[in-house]
Amino acid sequence: MIDKYIYVIVALLPLTAAILLFETNPYNALILRGILGAVAALVYAVLGGADVALTEALVGTMLAVTLYVIAVRSSFVMRLGIVQEEQTISEDCFPEIIASLKTVMQKHHLRLELVEYSNSQALEQALAAKEVHAICTNNTELAPNNKISYQTKTNYQTKVRVHRLFEILQTELTSAETSLNYINISSLEEKH
Repeated sequence: MIDKYIYVIVALLPLTAAILLFETNPYNALILRGILGAVAALVYAVLGGADVALTEALVGTMLAVTLYVIAVRSSFVMRLGIVQEEQTISEDCFPEIIASLKTVMQKHHLRLELVEYSNSQALEQALAAKEVHAICTNNTELAPNNKISYQTKTNYQTKVRVHRLFEILQTELTSAETSLNYINISSLEEKH
């Protein structure tokens, strides 16, 4: 006769699987995947399949979760290309733009990685070569201060080549110092 505790353990499998299906945070999903594998290994061990339980614990839980962690960690990055000297300008709005971008990316479980280039031409080439997901460039222009004098106004232009990132930034980026544009790299490649 099977003990009642085995029914409870077996009931944990579909329950954990259902929770895993509806989890949106990839890191929490990895933890749930590990729990699911551990519960399955426990069920196999209780029912007398020690070899299957050991295989599930080693391969299904430890190895699979480790590989998923590596894949999630490397794929949840937004690479933003910038010109080197723009980071060193302290009085303009560039640090606020970067802080705003980091905040938006963290809400979607992404990391923001800054990639520096020597000039704006190298930056544009990096975007076309798909080395970065987006670029942020400085557009300095003269703006009228009053009727007789002008002051330099620094604003930024952010170009994004990944449509989903563009949608996220378009709805959630609140920085007025940058204008946001979507660049379709694949259509540019077909023309050449």
